[in-house]
Amino acid sequence: MIEFGAALAAFLLSHSIPARPKMRGRLVRMLGDRGYIVAYSLFSLALLGWLISAALRAPYVPLWDKSLGQYYAPVVAMLPAFLLLAAGLFCPNPLSISFSGAAFDPERPGIVGITRHPVLWGFALWSFSHLVPNGDVVGLTMFGGFGLFSLLAMPIIDRRKRRTLGSDWALLASRSSTVPFAAWLAGRTSLRWRSGQLLRVVLFGVGLYLAMFWLHHWLIGPDPRLIFG
Repeated sequence: MIEFGAALAAFLLSHSIPARPKMRGRLVRMLGDRGYIVAYSLFSLALLGWLISAALRAPYVPLWDKSLGQYYAPVVAMLPAFLLLAAGLFCPNPLSISFSGAAFDPERPGIVGITRHPVLWGFALWSFSHLVPNGDVVGLTMFGGFGLFSLLAMPIIDRRKRRTLGSDWALLASRSSTVPFAAWLAGRTSLRWRSGQLLRVVLFGVGLYLAMFWLHHWLIGPDPRLIFG
């Protein structure tokens, strides 16, 4: 349990880096935009691999019974989760976590018109959907911790961005929302995307979903294909 706790803490702390402009700025100046994205992605994957390995070795203490039907939750939720992650990481977003250095166009907000925290919503979907079939102490701690971390990070990032963006915050935030589609339903924003951007997000998100669906049993253990017999 000690190794699992250390791996979980390291993974969660690593995901505060993109939300800290000064730290991220120093890393970008050292590595360049592309170098930062590659280095941070590899670092996150390494920490995730350590966390999964530590979780598999930790004592198993069941909290509720497992059933095959519980695996439908992550199988269904992970497609929108991967789409949110892809859009959030690779589309310009001055209001939250993003790896894109492109200029943001409020007239074509893309994913920001849906929610200003797409990466965190993607993590939340991943976390809470995986909590359903992982009814043990480690599963509850890991996936429940991820989910709460994602939700609590949203108002924290809002406060930080309000300080750093100054007068621009009110205009940009008024055309987006934390709750997905809330600003669009209220008529405060559009869902327009830059040319080709939505297609790239869909291709990347769907491709990642299919890859993980077929490789999950090899990389992590449980096989999601079993729900289809």
